[in-house]
Amino acid sequence: MALLATRASKNPADWSDRELLRCVLRNDARAWGELVRRYRPLIYRCITKVTLKYAPTLSNADLDEIYADVMMQLVRDDMHKLRIYNPARGTKLGSWIGMISVNAAYDFLRSAGRRPLLDKIDGALDPHEECDRTPLDELIEKERWEHLNSLLSEFTDKDRTFVELYYQRGMEADEIAVEMQISLKTVYSKKHKIRAHLVRCLQSVTGDSPISDLALAV
Repeated sequence: MALLATRASKNPADWSDRELLRCVLRNDARAWGELVRRYRPLIYRCITKVTLKYAPTLSNADLDEIYADVMMQLVRDDMHKLRIYNPARGTKLGSWIGMISVNAAYDFLRSAGRRPLLDKIDGALDPHEECDRTPLDELIEKERWEHLNSLLSEFTDKDRTFVELYYQRGMEADEIAVEMQISLKTVYSKKHKIRAHLVRCLQSVTGDSPISDLALAV
């Protein structure tokens, strides 16, 4: 009790990320205000990095709309996206919120018809580096994705979504399971089948050897 009392009296700005998250999930108004203060600049920075790359003419109102969507995602379904954050995996809370922000920006651009599914993959951002680098930069040559975009047009909507989440956004298997509402076993099964199919298709298009760049990316 004394520990809780001490923690409650501490300035929220002095809380660690774990303390902050714990209080946010308890619906502490001070904690939510501190989360917004602490991570609002990061959220806008992640949004801006995506939009400047693919839609530099977006208005401030568009950026504010994406920011509002991020806030809604954080509180939706009893703060589900904050509750599934697992600090034991070594990801900082800021990186997790950054990933949500990057994904929200991608979703906005795609819904507005501003960006093909995997066009300009070199500009994709790695949320685990708080928007500073792409998860595929060092693994896949850009021209591969021009072929891949044409191949994806024949995929089902679910398979296209999986390819985007896994290859473009660099999401982990458990995150994809939550996002697509499928089991972890299905994620691994779908990953194997899609990878094998993509490798075969790319080999037929490019004449590559069996060990392709795409295979190495997994």
